[in-house]
Amino acid sequence: MAFSKDLRRLKIRKRIRGHVSGTEQRPRLSVFRSNKEIYAQVIDDVTGKTISAASSRDKDIATASGNKIEKANLVGKALAEKLKKAGIETVSFDRGGYLYHGRIKSLADGAREAGLKF
Repeated sequence: MAFSKDLRRLKIRKRIRGHVSGTEQRPRLSVFRSNKEIYAQVIDDVTGKTISAASSRDKDIATASGNKIEKANLVGKALAEKLKKAGIETVSFDRGGYLYHGRIKSLADGAREAGLKF
């Protein structure tokens, strides 16, 4: 029986979520990647609230020139800046079942460059 890419990713995502969860002191940075855009949000799983979010559809990032990998880096930096203002320095990284390379790695590197620890 052949599995689709989406089903495979969802199985990996479920496995990751068994280990990674967010608290108030160390929330979870969750990433979603579509073919065109990339979205990241920081979640406190204890209360079920989204603390902050950023995406490649935000006005300042959408108007920036560059390819999708460069925009993912900008999303990571923008999210890290928002979290610094909220007083959060460390997060748990949830790659959402995607392989850690390309746009996912670029987003993580951008967040680290801006001072976020995970």
